[in-house]
Amino acid sequence: MSSAKSPTIPNQLLASLPKKEYQALQVHLEEIPLVFEEFLYRPHMVISDVYFPNSGIISLVAGVNERSTLEVGLVGNEGMVGLGVFMGVDTVLNHAVVQGAGSAMKMKATAFRKECNNGGSLMRLLLRYSHSVFTQVTQSAVCNQLHSIDARLSRWLLMTHDRMGDDEFQITQEFLSNMLGVRREGVNKAAGDLQKRELIRYSRGRLTVLDRPGLEAATCGCYQIIKDETSSVHM
Repeated sequence: MSSAKSPTIPNQLLASLPKKEYQALQVHLEEIPLVFEEFLYRPHMVISDVYFPNSGIISLVAGVNERSTLEVGLVGNEGMVGLGVFMGVDTVLNHAVVQGAGSAMKMKATAFRKECNNGGSLMRLLLRYSHSVFTQVTQSAVCNQLHSIDARLSRWLLMTHDRMGDDEFQITQEFLSNMLGVRREGVNKAAGDLQKRELIRYSRGRLTVLDRPGLEAATCGCYQIIKDETSSVHM
């Protein structure tokens, strides 16, 4: 059974499908830009479309109000946003916001649901991907509860670096604070510590990864657990 893997299919979920199943989805796919800080979903919104990122990053953010938020998931070209449709859910509980600009393939939720109901490789792939998302959410919760801000920031930077494919990306301290669920003072101190160790450079909303092995040494074991589980989906 041949897969759809091709340089022209940057999303790894879509590229992992057999050719015939990918072609069945392809007629429903529309490429759109992902704009930095654009909201794809807001709480209680009906899911009308699902998204398969080609590039860029989308953060899944939970919160009790606009001032108290925490990132619970990070999606790049390894996955999709709108997984709830596969599970029979029609509305979203969390925000989905573009953290890194790029592009995505958009598909109507009704068409996606119909293809999911056909079973086959798509269903099996989405089951594996669902497990990887569950692992990311639960391991991140453990990390946020037990580990230092420095270690958590290092994990977050590594996960972002993996998905962006670039050493430099746009980020604000306020956004980082919201993603990690800590005060800006805590983020400033942690980022300052990493800069002093020459692991990163941060200036005017642009962050550059200078020493990836150093970040890997600075983070906790949660990063590798999440990375291994994510990689296993496409094996």
